[in-house]
Amino acid sequence: MLDDLLVVGFDLERQCEVHIGDRPLEQWRALGYGRRETVVCFYCWRGIDAPAGTNVPLLARGRIGGHVRPHFAHPAGTAPPGGHNPETVWHINAKHRLARWAATLPNVSRVRLEQWTEQRNRRADVHVVLDDGARLALEAQRELITDERWQARHRDYAAAGVRDVWFMRPDTRIPHVLFAEGIPAWTLYHRESEAETRLGQPHTRGPKWWTEDLRPFGLHHPPCPGDPVVRERFSLAELGLDAQGVTFPPAMTERLAQEAALIQRDADEARRQHEQSERWRRQAPTRRPPQPRRPIRPARPVPPGTRVCEVCQRPLAEALARYGRHIMC
Repeated sequence: MLDDLLVVGFDLERQCEVHIGDRPLEQWRALGYGRRETVVCFYCWRGIDAPAGTNVPLLARGRIGGHVRPHFAHPAGTAPPGGHNPETVWHINAKHRLARWAATLPNVSRVRLEQWTEQRNRRADVHVVLDDGARLALEAQRELITDERWQARHRDYAAAGVRDVWFMRPDTRIPHVLFAEGIPAWTLYHRESEAETRLGQPHTRGPKWWTEDLRPFGLHHPPCPGDPVVRERFSLAELGLDAQGVTFPPAMTERLAQEAALIQRDADEARRQHEQSERWRRQAPTRRPPQPRRPIRPARPVPPGTRVCEVCQRPLAEALARYGRHIMC
């Protein structure tokens, strides 16, 4: 795999890791196999897939405009059987890519590889200090990590005042425990100098949705656990860092801000309509339920010659006979 090319070596004179991109190929060739031989395989020297201290001077390969990017290689017959572990190679290459990227950002004051926290309980792949004093740990994660292991690292970094930022190897599943904690996750394609993130698709609007947190009702970053996601891939040169982690390019930031504004507008309108409906309900007059009519009793037979009320046809008292009707009729 091209992602597994060796791009990191070890400089015996300076006693430090070196990256193939730090110097022109001709300079690395002058320091490598068959010449000064001071640049050796980092992995063999550190005891990865070989006894610690194994000294294997490297070849520098590649050409300008070639299909294969510049890289280091073992001389024929000196590599471990089967080569170095691809996951290990990815991890070392990735942390160097992240360090080189962070060092180019204008608000970064310091970048260090393999830096311990003050409590010495965690060692960041890449430790970054920003101009405002914020501290970040850029973690290149080469394999799926369990929820418990991730939570332990996250808690330790938080206790040390360090914000952990996670970059996963391609084809490695993202643990949703990150999203449950509100932490974004990135996939690092270090060969292309690109990173990909996942955004949650908008949630379905339920009853009184405007009373809830509005963020999930638009495209949101990071996703909620279990969300269907949209993948967005960026060049590292477009991305930045702040105290919260990786920052989007201006165009993506503006896109998300516009979507959030539309969601807020819809929520305000839904709230207004609900309040209007409630006011109408409270102001509507209260009507008495219709009362059942009293049944009309059948009239008693009237003796012949009896004067009756001209309205209700009931007998009239003698005193009312001359009026022809009852007082209330």
